Amino acid sequence: MSLAARAESPQAPAVPGAAAQEGTRVQALMVGIADEIFAIDAGLVREIIDPLPPTRVAGARPHLPSVVNVRGAIIPLADLRVRFGLPPRAASPDTRIVVVELAIDGDPVCVGLTADKVHEVTEIQFSDARPMPRVGLAIRPDFVRTLIKWNDQFVIVPDLEAILA
Repeated sequence: MSLAARAESPQAPAVPGAAAQEGTRVQALMVGIADEIFAIDAGLVREIIDPLPPTRVAGARPHLPSVVNVRGAIIPLADLRVRFGLPPRAASPDTRIVVVELAIDGDPVCVGLTADKVHEVTEIQFSDARPMPRVGLAIRPDFVRTLIKWNDQFVIVPDLEAILA
């Protein structure tokens, strides 16, 4: 269930892109990619693992170039740097794969997201949401649900369904 959907009603089914209600709090995993911090709905996160050797897939889209074997399950590995137009970066000791489960066309799908750093799971409040500025960000606005104020900085709440499409 997406952050926005859970914010709308804790018992409601997921409604991708639904607007969050003022004052709603949700748990989010804070991850770093380049100089940006992203808040990923903790309910979507299945596990956080150390990097695994990827297997390239011929003809795959640039932002989903490979798969990894996670305990016998083959999952696509998303390169969000490519999707966001950021320069490539070699893995560091802080690099992790965040395995998320999303509903794609109504079916649950696991995808690995490469993060430069995993910060923490924290509570964010949608009353701290701000609209996406029309200029100034390198990330396409259709990949962003909203910006949230967290620890005196703004973090991006991504639209994972749009990013992975």
